[in-house]
Amino acid sequence: MFPQLTHPMSARLSNIPNAAFGDDLAFLESHIDLVILKDKSGTAQVALAPAWQGRVMTSTSGGADGMSFGWINRELIASGKHLPHVNVFGGEDRFWLGPEGGQFSIFFAPGARFELCDWFTPPALDTIPFRVVRHADDSASFSAEFHLTNFSGTRFEVKLERDVVLLDSETVWRELGVVPAEGAAMVAYESHNRLVNVGPLPWKKESGLLSVWILGMFKPSTATTIIVPIQAGPESQLGARVTSDYFGSVPSERLVARENAVFFSGDGKFRSKIGVSPRRSKGVLGSYDAANKVLTLIRFSQPEGVTDYVNSLWRMQENPYDGDAINSYNDGPPAPGAKPLGPFYELESSSPALALPPGQDHTHGHRTIHLMGPESLLEAVAVAALGVTLTEIRSALETV
Repeated sequence: MFPQLTHPMSARLSNIPNAAFGDDLAFLESHIDLVILKDKSGTAQVALAPAWQGRVMTSTSGGADGMSFGWINRELIASGKHLPHVNVFGGEDRFWLGPEGGQFSIFFAPGARFELCDWFTPPALDTIPFRVVRHADDSASFSAEFHLTNFSGTRFEVKLERDVVLLDSETVWRELGVVPAEGAAMVAYESHNRLVNVGPLPWKKESGLLSVWILGMFKPSTATTIIVPIQAGPESQLGARVTSDYFGSVPSERLVARENAVFFSGDGKFRSKIGVSPRRSKGVLGSYDAANKVLTLIRFSQPEGVTDYVNSLWRMQENPYDGDAINSYNDGPPAPGAKPLGPFYELESSSPALALPPGQDHTHGHRTIHLMGPESLLEAVAVAALGVTLTEIRSALETV
């Protein structure tokens, strides 16, 4: 998904798999300004970076001493440098726009080749800060205005309003449909990303459309499995259960597509990416770290019956609106002997392709829930939210 980047390594700056939230907070605050959201007890906290599009850098369910859930690229942040293709600062809810590839790509300039050397992240999605509009104990709002030009030469005048809200645990338990588990620690938040066409012309399919794209970067482990529930049914009606050829084929021991769910390795050891179409998507995905007993859930807004989603494959496309509602990326060496970018894994959601007239807008919501505790307490949540048991998750990739 990203080009390979190299930075000087040192013990002090190496990424810490199980860093405490307070440690990550101290590191980040030594380099950038943060906005911190927290509940009344201070146990559920979320750290946001206005300089990097108001992204959620990391969160915790256990206060300063609790586990820090987001992946943070300490080497790049400490360097103070901006790199030409992309600056992978990390973060578990970051705002991007699609499509990435194809004739309507916003990552390739007009006439560019669909090759890594010609791939550049627009500065508005990478290095340009967002303005802080409001900040309360449990919410923050950001805004930005910018323009983009796609591969076909279409110019987009864009306004973005982004709200991040820390959610009340009682509300989240109720919406999960599960009795609150006393011994399970939770942090839950959601971003509302409102995209507005502020230009004079309508956005049309024939000249290219944009989509809101939210990506979360998390710490990998050999005990981590990504789960995407899918609509059951024949491929003749719903299409493939999963798209997995973004970076070549994924070995069967790393990806299993069953009738009701897709299981994908989040070990950070094999560069690969999968996608699930809007016809198959149920608007939810997640991951389970069996070693640390952390269940992560992602829920997002998916308009019913809408199937036009931008296609981000790096090639000219016969159908540029046959893209994914859900993606997941597992980092790893881009070539034998090379270093991985992180490593990390990603859980991603997208809005539909947005045909917006001047002045019209669309809001894409993306909710992240982290639950940490004994498996006996997490079991009911996994079944209710993902439709699978923890035993099924743990064993899915072991039994191939």
